[in-house]
Amino acid sequence: MQFRGRNIRRRRSPNRLFLVVGLGNPGEEYRRSRHNAGFMTAERVRRDHDLPRPRGRYQGRYCEGSVGGHDTAVLFPLTYMNLSGEAVAEAAQRKHVPAGGIIVIHDDLDFPFGVVRVRQGGGDGGHNGLKSIIARLGSPDFIRVRVGIGRPEAPGTEPSEYVLAPFSEAEDEVEAVMAEAAACVEAIIVYGTEAAMARCNRREKTS
Repeated sequence: MQFRGRNIRRRRSPNRLFLVVGLGNPGEEYRRSRHNAGFMTAERVRRDHDLPRPRGRYQGRYCEGSVGGHDTAVLFPLTYMNLSGEAVAEAAQRKHVPAGGIIVIHDDLDFPFGVVRVRQGGGDGGHNGLKSIIARLGSPDFIRVRVGIGRPEAPGTEPSEYVLAPFSEAEDEVEAVMAEAAACVEAIIVYGTEAAMARCNRREKTS
């Protein structure tokens, strides 16, 4: 990733493992749903950095490799969204990853489609996956990559129905957003959270 016009240094490797968590629901019926933006982005991270195929572990699918010279694991919880914290807490405990080394990628109704934001800490914003993770970790201090999916435009559409429906945008548009979110994950790992926020949060929408 290039940070144009900014003098940003790579962070020195802290000799620890980063845990990247993509939130979503298992099953073919949910594969391209808005709620699975986290799964889709985490898979993009895995492919972009040639990480091995994930295997069943920690109540999910799990793999380890390197992102920009930093030891990185990717976890896809298979507990369904509302119990995501079960898988995250187990992996974090077994691999000795503190909250500050966990990067959670999730869909966000509060941002329009195409907007990606990085944040560390905060509340759950009504997101059941985040709520579960905060409860099981006992801390909200993990890093979030928030992938905007917008809110339903059709009158009477419940948010719960909307997030479980497939993206209405063209596939290449969806892939471009996931690529932007994956680049923000890489920036967090390689350059640090503040630098990633400066890069990712300044744009209103991915181009």
